[in-house]
Amino acid sequence: MEEKIALFLVYLKNQKRASENTVLSYGRDLKGFAAFLKSTDMPDFKAVNQTTLLAYIYDMKKQNKADATISRSVASLRAFYQYLQQSSEVTENPAMKLELPKVEKKMPEILLLEEVEMLLDQPKAKTVKELRDKAMLEMLYATGIRVSELISLKMDDINISLEYIKCKKGEKTRIIPFGSAAKKALQAYIKQGRSILTAKNDSDTFFLNCNGNPMTRQGFWKIVKGYAKKAGIEKEITPHMLRHSFAAHMLENGADLQSVQEMMGHSDISTTQMYMKLGKGKLKSVYTKTHPRA
Repeated sequence: MEEKIALFLVYLKNQKRASENTVLSYGRDLKGFAAFLKSTDMPDFKAVNQTTLLAYIYDMKKQNKADATISRSVASLRAFYQYLQQSSEVTENPAMKLELPKVEKKMPEILLLEEVEMLLDQPKAKTVKELRDKAMLEMLYATGIRVSELISLKMDDINISLEYIKCKKGEKTRIIPFGSAAKKALQAYIKQGRSILTAKNDSDTFFLNCNGNPMTRQGFWKIVKGYAKKAGIEKEITPHMLRHSFAAHMLENGADLQSVQEMMGHSDISTTQMYMKLGKGKLKSVYTKTHPRA
């Protein structure tokens, strides 16, 4: 089964253009299932049926796995067996009719507007690194894109004069506008910072680390954490909080739901609606409690 899983992961990456995180998640889920089959002396993945999968779900529950983890594992098995069906390895998908556990969506944590401003003001744009960091933070909050999308941006994905970016996820491309603050930071980075970084290693990736290589997720996470500490923000901040904050602040200030959905790249509008609840409830509550002139 390990060989089939490896081929499936290659298929996800090369044919479906799945992100690195998605491929890793599928890999973990399927390797966990393979280990379960081995522990139960299941002879072959082809012999797996719905009863086998129900036993696996029961086993995960005994291990106190979260409903979200179980739901994701079942989704991974569905995709895997669909792939096996397409390649004529199996005739039926045993995971297709399984009911996914209901997962309660947690409200995402966001930053208040003043916290965002404090964070974005930390890179003073006096060094090459600060110019890059300022541009990255401004771009993340201006567009609401994912960190993986931010660090994957190429030179031709960014139109400075018309103030928009092309964001690619899998086979889909969306156009997202950005404002004057992000434009100013991007122009400064291009003119005074990026050329110095590309001198070390020529690359068409827009945001580069100090060695001239593409920025990593872990590298950017450390950057955000460092500036949050400088800003005195006590929340356990993550780069993804800027994406959540973008959506909540846009809706709070009157943006229509469909436009925010399109910019965020949500396939289901219910995902975007979650931010409306956050905007009408939590934001106003926090504002009333904390703003000196509320």
